[in-house]
Amino acid sequence: MPGSKAKERAGELLRKFKGDSYTFGIGVLEQVGKIAKTQGGKVTVVGGTKTSKPVVDRTIAALKKAGLELVPDRCVEGARPNAPREDVYRLESYLLHFGPDCVISVGGGSGIDAVKAAALLRTLGTESPEIDAWFGTGLVTEALKRTGKKLTPHIAVQTSASSGAHLTKYSNITDPVAGQKKLIVDDAIVPFHSIFDYGVTATMPASLTVDGALDAAAHAIEVFYGASPDKYELCREITETVLDLVLSCTKRAVDNPDDLEAREALGLATDLGGYAIMIGGTNGAHLTSFSLVDVTSHGRACGIMNPYYAVLFAASIEKHLKVMGARYAAAGYMEPGFEALSGRALAVSVAEGMMAFARSVGAETKLSDFPKFTPAHVERALAAAKDPQLKMKLQNMPVPMSVGQVDEYMGSVLEGAVSGDFSRVKTLSA
Repeated sequence: MPGSKAKERAGELLRKFKGDSYTFGIGVLEQVGKIAKTQGGKVTVVGGTKTSKPVVDRTIAALKKAGLELVPDRCVEGARPNAPREDVYRLESYLLHFGPDCVISVGGGSGIDAVKAAALLRTLGTESPEIDAWFGTGLVTEALKRTGKKLTPHIAVQTSASSGAHLTKYSNITDPVAGQKKLIVDDAIVPFHSIFDYGVTATMPASLTVDGALDAAAHAIEVFYGASPDKYELCREITETVLDLVLSCTKRAVDNPDDLEAREALGLATDLGGYAIMIGGTNGAHLTSFSLVDVTSHGRACGIMNPYYAVLFAASIEKHLKVMGARYAAAGYMEPGFEALSGRALAVSVAEGMMAFARSVGAETKLSDFPKFTPAHVERALAAAKDPQLKMKLQNMPVPMSVGQVDEYMGSVLEGAVSGDFSRVKTLSA
């Protein structure tokens, strides 16, 4: 499904997913004023006043043209990378003091995630003002039903082809002291409307472009691994489309940042990654990435870990690996003949194809490539995998892993990822 066919199918899938609650394409940003006006007259804008200033300025101009009042009368500085918890509390204070009818986040995944969390604390802080109380699945929805309250409407204006945060029920928040990221997972925090003008990503640096592409692939691949039988065909179609777009257009966008066709393709790919994680859950690579926040970006962490997890899951994902292998082979990252392989040999072949793509766009392929990586990160990752608040990641694996298996099996994955040696990775059987 090369080129234009993949983009056409991606658009169809996204419209099926979000309906009228998502505005996407080239040149759509100015519609934000009309959308926000449906929620009331006062809006708070949160965004990167340095990194996303051109998009923030266009957003504010559109809001003023629609006759809306900004409270405060400027953009509030958004969250730093990885959405530190103190930034969530700072943003909550703005919402409490200014009382907007609607909050608009302008930025990438971290900025959007922080506003999701700040908005829930504004409404439910009397239930528990500590963000830690909301880590887990479905806790916000339970509290809203119990109290009869409603969250502040949130419009997410995405500025980077990355996490798909503008479309999803996830909010990743980091404790910088512990160096650990945790998750709020709840349908209630999905923005009521999202906007992504893919043209604004033309100013995205090459490193962030690669991060987003790797994250898109990780979302699709990990959900595909664990897809239930009734969701298999949809997840297969999403994964094939994401891989076609990522494998054909990432290097184009890196080499020519103004290539709007490539930018549109990567935006569609990351959005489909967001669709994937609303169908099912990510698992191993994402779980490990939460403990590497001070080592590398989220996308690169997932991109590094997924080949090693493919070997871990080899006994249970042979059908999935052949689907993926066909896409990597078609893009020139694998040699023909992988179809005759099975089991662990097939997993290693596809994993090598994943690594070949990563190298082609300048991404790292093992943890020891990072100067900040230490053996302590292995211990941190193993400890985090045993945290009950992250249990869903173990359960989402194609072969659900028990806490008692973490040290042996996940430990082998980390050992392989440190050295770049697949032979160190054990294979987990059902």
